[in-house]
Amino acid sequence: MATYPIINPKTGEQKEVMMSVHDWDKWKQDNPDWTRDYSDPSSLPGMGVEVGDWRQKLMSSKPGWKEVMNKVKRAGHRNPSITQQY
Repeated sequence: MATYPIINPKTGEQKEVMMSVHDWDKWKQDNPDWTRDYSDPSSLPGMGVEVGDWRQKLMSSKPGWKEVMNKVKRAGHRNPSITQQY
């Protein structure tokens, strides 16, 4: 189940509805006066959640990742993008 923040542009009323993705499509057809409210970035999926470099996150959260990348660096010495990154 997903939570969708919605707004009625005519009245300015805001609320949240909880339903499946499949039900959301039907609900939009049945309620044309309501639209998805994108004004709050924290309610958007994937927005504002992932901040930072993914490589640093992998190295800090997965202890073996740095070792794997060191092996890649030794094996791929001809590729400067690998040797410069790790």
